[in-house]
Amino acid sequence: MTDDQGDTVTNTGLSVSTSTPVRQTTPAAGPAVFDAATAARLDQLDLDATAHVEDHRPDKTKNGYSADWKTWLRFCAERDLPPAAVRTGTLVAFVEWCWTQPGQRRGTLTAPTTIDRRISGVIVTGRRKLKLQLAEDIAEEARALLKAKIKQMEKDGETRGNGAAAALLVRHMEKVAATLPDNRFGVRDLSLMTLHFAVAGREHELAWLRVRDITEDPEGRGLVVDIRVSKVKPRVVAVPFGSRAHLCPVRAWRRWRAELGPEAGPDSFAYRPLHNRWHTVLQRGLDPESVGDILERIGARAELDIRITGHSPRRGLVTESSRAGNPDAVMELQGGWAPGSKVMRGYREADEAFKENALHGVL
Repeated sequence: MTDDQGDTVTNTGLSVSTSTPVRQTTPAAGPAVFDAATAARLDQLDLDATAHVEDHRPDKTKNGYSADWKTWLRFCAERDLPPAAVRTGTLVAFVEWCWTQPGQRRGTLTAPTTIDRRISGVIVTGRRKLKLQLAEDIAEEARALLKAKIKQMEKDGETRGNGAAAALLVRHMEKVAATLPDNRFGVRDLSLMTLHFAVAGREHELAWLRVRDITEDPEGRGLVVDIRVSKVKPRVVAVPFGSRAHLCPVRAWRRWRAELGPEAGPDSFAYRPLHNRWHTVLQRGLDPESVGDILERIGARAELDIRITGHSPRRGLVTESSRAGNPDAVMELQGGWAPGSKVMRGYREADEAFKENALHGVL
């Protein structure tokens, strides 16, 4: 029977409202089940997809991850572990093992930055190739151990690796520009150096630039550089005219573009090798290592007080831009750093040790 409110009254005295429809629930759907042939095809598609994405990674990134995984396989072989045993404990043991391994230079041990990258390479490869479901904080203990070892290393005065890349500053570029040869090599190297600095680029980003990626701003304010191949993500960078004509990346690019000639199509590489004897422009592009080699060579010719590497222009822009008072967000956008990047802030803070110092006004 029903009462005046429309409730159905049961013999037990409990009531259920009839004004609200009863919601029917169904069990959550589980993973789809396929026949053996279909499952095999889908598994192959997964593998092909991973390989396809891997093929489109920059060569330097692929080579780095490959070296990291080979190192992990050596570690696993020595410890009688399966390669898929990527766990908190094994990563800690991996750091201990890597700490005792030889470095790139004879007579040295592996640098902390290399070990940190090895950890990342193992995790990325495990997730991508072995499809391991790894927690985001799986390497937390391993990296904590690495930090402790770095502190002890610094306390002991031990040196490993080449250290952080030195910043390429404007004063350095002034000296380099003054010593560049008055030929096609000098035109190319000046453009490569100044544009590398202007976009806070990485070696592979400059190596993969095509002619179509560097265009004139429609309003005549400078260049628009479309960095399509990047370690992190693509970005478009505005490069205005420089106040120093001899270091202006826009003017330097225009001179180098003229040297490429009208036959250089939009899809041709922006920066290319030159014939040592005839100085003719070759068709292939520079590889990332060559970009760093060119910078190191022109820095050595100028007898700079630092050793330029392929990372020096990237760090140098942060230093000079910070000194000019530009906010972090502007530098992050220019170089493609993530918002709040600890790496970029580390570059800036390293330069500000004398700007903000506890001794100011004391001595």
